[in-house]
Amino acid sequence: MFSSPLNNQEGRIFMREVAVIGVGQSVFGKFPGRTAASLGGEAVAAALKDCGMHPKDIQVAYAARAYDANCTAQAVLKEVGVTAFEMINVENACAGGATAFRGVWKEIACGRYDIGIAIGVESMTTSPIAGKLIPPEKDDLDGYLGMTMPAMFGMVARRQMEEYGATAEDFALVSVKNHHHGCLNPQAQYRKEFTVEEILQSRMISEPITLLMCCPNTDGAAAAILCSMEVARKYTTQPIKVIGSALLTGDYKYLQKDICASPVGVKAAQMAYEMAGCAPKDIDLVEMHDAFANEEILRYEDLALCAPGEGLDLLRSGATAIGGRIPVNPSGGLLALGHPLSASGVRTVCEVVLHLRGQAGARQTPNAKVGLAQMLGGLVTGLEHGVTAGIHILAR
Repeated sequence: MFSSPLNNQEGRIFMREVAVIGVGQSVFGKFPGRTAASLGGEAVAAALKDCGMHPKDIQVAYAARAYDANCTAQAVLKEVGVTAFEMINVENACAGGATAFRGVWKEIACGRYDIGIAIGVESMTTSPIAGKLIPPEKDDLDGYLGMTMPAMFGMVARRQMEEYGATAEDFALVSVKNHHHGCLNPQAQYRKEFTVEEILQSRMISEPITLLMCCPNTDGAAAAILCSMEVARKYTTQPIKVIGSALLTGDYKYLQKDICASPVGVKAAQMAYEMAGCAPKDIDLVEMHDAFANEEILRYEDLALCAPGEGLDLLRSGATAIGGRIPVNPSGGLLALGHPLSASGVRTVCEVVLHLRGQAGARQTPNAKVGLAQMLGGLVTGLEHGVTAGIHILAR
């Protein structure tokens, strides 16, 4: 069950190749009659079935949950009859799931274990903040002065309009695109087409951000099974390799020169590309954090999918839609699936895996070879917004 880290004569750790062999998620939606454990159990059972693995073959688990959390991994895994091994629970705001995935990747890459599972789960409708804005921490001065997520992205949107010539119609176009993608995803919370006009005419939340430019709070879970490449070949002829992984915390806010830029997101992307040995031009699809429609445009630039200042042109060209040069959020993203905070960072990885296998159905990216899953999370007074960035690059 337990392997010693692999060292060379200089004491450096060799990183083994790691593959994802099983993915699963629950349907996303509002399920006040279900527990987080039952949602997580559904996702884990789906991931186990996906690769034909017996639950007791898992050696280590990392689970992420932000609200009402208590021994999440233990509560979820007992649902599938798994107990009595190392289980680690993490919280990292919206990047919690990405953190759990990276934790399992590290355990296997350094040789401590051969098989592990990453779980992200959230039950927003039964949490203490059900039906409310995410409240600020007691010492979060910015939050108590009104710097909520909608307020922040409203200000960012105004800056995008002033500095780059963005329009409210551009932001609506992101939502139109992602809701169209969501119609092709049977696990999305909202499978409904919207027009630009319908999105613009929905209730104003934080000018110019309207209701249909915001992701909904949601219940859901996702799970991914990782293992060493040697073990992977015993289960599948189509292992999906994790070729890049980065998790990074942001710097002080006063060092952030532009609220439209994410220094932590840019740096994390550079780290992931360097580890993967690939460039942005090699990426075939992206799943990313689109909590607000205007945010997606910014992340194109963070990930170097286009040059700085050219995110609007990339969107308007149709390149980020299904069938375009670099589909972004073909799942429907947070805007259509909803955002069960800690689940999203695992769910984005699951979506990329399906495309690399050619199993994404009507939303499939043709001949996808390399995909990127990105997640940002957190607001902390004094630190740049989007405190944590997690990025994983996968390849077939």
